[in-house]
Amino acid sequence: MTPKQTPKVRRWPGVLAAYREWLPVNEDTPPLSLGEGHTPLIRSDRLSDATGAEVYLKLEGANPTGSFKDRGMVLAVAKAAEAGSRAVVCASTGNTSASAAAYAARAGLRCVIVLPHGYVAAGKLAQARIHGAEMVALEGNFDDALRLVRRLAQELPVTLVNSVNPLRLQGQQTAAFEVCDALGRAPDKLCIPVGNAGNISAYWMGFSAYAEAGIVPNRPQMYGFEAAGAAALVAGHPIDHPETFATAIRIGHPASGHLALAAAQASGGGIRAVTDEEIAAAYRLLAGEGVFAEPGSAASVAGLLQLHRQGRVASGETVVCVLTGNGLKDPDSAMRLASGEMTVLPAVERDLQRWLEGVL
Repeated sequence: MTPKQTPKVRRWPGVLAAYREWLPVNEDTPPLSLGEGHTPLIRSDRLSDATGAEVYLKLEGANPTGSFKDRGMVLAVAKAAEAGSRAVVCASTGNTSASAAAYAARAGLRCVIVLPHGYVAAGKLAQARIHGAEMVALEGNFDDALRLVRRLAQELPVTLVNSVNPLRLQGQQTAAFEVCDALGRAPDKLCIPVGNAGNISAYWMGFSAYAEAGIVPNRPQMYGFEAAGAAALVAGHPIDHPETFATAIRIGHPASGHLALAAAQASGGGIRAVTDEEIAAAYRLLAGEGVFAEPGSAASVAGLLQLHRQGRVASGETVVCVLTGNGLKDPDSAMRLASGEMTVLPAVERDLQRWLEGVL
């Protein structure tokens, strides 16, 4: 009998090593990694059937802290450590704080986080706390928090790691590289949530870099989707009191808005708004296909369905929807939007059998 061979499994090295030639790293940059990147790109049968396109979902919730933020944070924190910084600071609606806290802990740096009081989902808050970050909640929104930390970073010896730090976007472009590596080309359209508005420009940066290098023959139309209650770019002016249950994109003064608008225009795409009702419907649709994403992520799917209703999705074209964060980030929304109630029965086989027969 021939003994079975041990399968050869290649360890994913993280984005700094995997895409080293595309990133501003050198021999002095610490080899920081939590295994970020290399996230799944899966076909959505339901969305493909509904739109007539070939629709894929980029599951960024599979990153180490559960969101796309890890791609840029690993680079920003590694460069902060390289520069001799002792601490990093950020404002956050949740995902940035979780990522900053984790990578700072990994790098041996202190982390200071400023949050809008009462507007951060429990899953994200727990992550930052368990990683040992110093946290303060402001009686204001994200935009107030970002304005203050930007000012403090100019006066104190700390490194700001929000997406206004250009290293963040350079790291986040690696998601576009992965999409191209998986498909063998860039998609025809990319749909993505827009909050602080950095990620859409990071993807455009990545697609453009691959196209200019001749690795792919095309670049996609970039469509970004804000929540209607926080749609500053669509409105053309800041929203002082943004409102949406999708807390990850509850931002009324997007700091990278100019970059997002430029990417959308250069690609022939656009920035649009989706309602909370559309986001909730897309959130449930994804869950019905076995994909658990946080509400803000579902804005990309709500946006795709909106484009389809408007006749802007061609049959057979390839579309990628970016799902930016894991559903466990916001368990309260999941419980509120889930259908049905839990049934409680005595521990009696007969009762359980009757209930099951009724369900089936």
